Amino acid sequence: MVYGLSYANLINIVFIALGLGICSTSIMVLGAGMHIAKDAKVIFQQFFTLINTYITMHLIRMICEGHTGFGFLIGARAATFIEFFVSGLMIYMLSLLILYVASPGKVGHTINKVFMVLLAIHTIGLIVNLFTNFYYVFDEANMYHRARGYGYSNIMHILMLFQSIFLLIKYRKKFDKRLKIALWVFLISPLVALALQFFFQQVQFVILATVISAGHLNLAVIMIQGERYEKQRKEKARLDTELTMATRIQAETLPNIFPAFPDREDFNVFASMNPAKEVGGDFYDFFLIDESHLGIVIADVSGKGIPAALFMMVSKIMIQNVAMMGSSPAEVLRFVNNQLCSNNPEEMFVSVWYGSLDLETGILTAANAGHEYPFLKEPDGSFKMVKDRHGLVIGGMEGVRYSEYELQLDPGAKLFIYTDGIPEATDADNKFYGTDRLLQSLIASESGTPTEIIHSVDASVKAFVKEAPQFDDLTMLCLEYVGKKI
Repeated sequence: MVYGLSYANLINIVFIALGLGICSTSIMVLGAGMHIAKDAKVIFQQFFTLINTYITMHLIRMICEGHTGFGFLIGARAATFIEFFVSGLMIYMLSLLILYVASPGKVGHTINKVFMVLLAIHTIGLIVNLFTNFYYVFDEANMYHRARGYGYSNIMHILMLFQSIFLLIKYRKKFDKRLKIALWVFLISPLVALALQFFFQQVQFVILATVISAGHLNLAVIMIQGERYEKQRKEKARLDTELTMATRIQAETLPNIFPAFPDREDFNVFASMNPAKEVGGDFYDFFLIDESHLGIVIADVSGKGIPAALFMMVSKIMIQNVAMMGSSPAEVLRFVNNQLCSNNPEEMFVSVWYGSLDLETGILTAANAGHEYPFLKEPDGSFKMVKDRHGLVIGGMEGVRYSEYELQLDPGAKLFIYTDGIPEATDADNKFYGTDRLLQSLIASESGTPTEIIHSVDASVKAFVKEAPQFDDLTMLCLEYVGKKI
């Protein structure tokens, strides 16, 4: 005896203090942002909370034993009932954890029902014990003693443990090696502890086994999740680097050095593209087909992100290559459409406006494959929408023929083409920027250079959407036809 406590009770107090410390620490670590799936985290937190409750109830029972006041009598009996009940819940939560990792499919629902039936039988047995003292009994001094049926109170635990062992064996390939070892320790140690307690009834070996195995399990989970998080972090860093490279490569494929043709005074062109994601599906292009013809393209690929960017690259290269052979706009769109349709398993498509400007006469020949209407400003007028004839988007159906039309650009005329990200830009109230606002912005800046016009439209769109997120790529191109100096 030490300070009125038996050596067995002193040992139990040490076990309890150790258990409360380990489980409380585990709960705090899990709640502090452990990199673990949310549903698995909930199971772990509930599991360690139950262990803490189990240990605490045992401590309350120890405090109440030997005292005969009414409060002590009720406290000892209530704590013991909760202790036995929670022990069943602990095993059930452990089984759920194993079931969660094993993921046996529909069989898992059946196994869970079996677990719940066993838990219900265990609870009914505890309720019956309140009237029969079959599992345990308290004497006149309020001291706890095991009764003749104590062994039966552990049947549910043993059956559920064996069922969990079966799952651990059957689905062993789904478990990390360290987690598997930790679970084996947790499954076997209570069985060993129960056997020891038949010989040393006063020492709570089950508490010791539960605490040690719980601490080992928590440590294994922390190590596994920490390594997985580090691996994911490195993978994300690698993907971010590659995405940054993809963004740079895409930006460099579009003409981005201005003035684009410093030695040419017969025209002036400027363009911009602001992708909604790191890489976009919109593109623009302009290139000299020969000394007297300028090709102009603006397009919008269906979808966003990497897939759209890849499709954009293919479309851009094909359009330019065909255009450089001197084909008319309608022929360019027809050829590229057939090529894309012949090998397009993802069924992606692209809207395209393509024009060829004769720099000597100012005649612009253009074709529209499902793209936005262009805006044109005559030298002595204001910007107006040109409602040209739309053909089917490129990549939509093989064999489509496209019509083309001509516009006469006199010296001083300006052409503005864009993608639908401009009129469909939305503010916080989900209102569209719209073509009316776009026209007003163009008219307000129509006396400026192509660079100034595009910057004005861009500022107008940003002022409209404010802090609302950008959902689509914003792409614009403005051309001013100067003509030959006489």
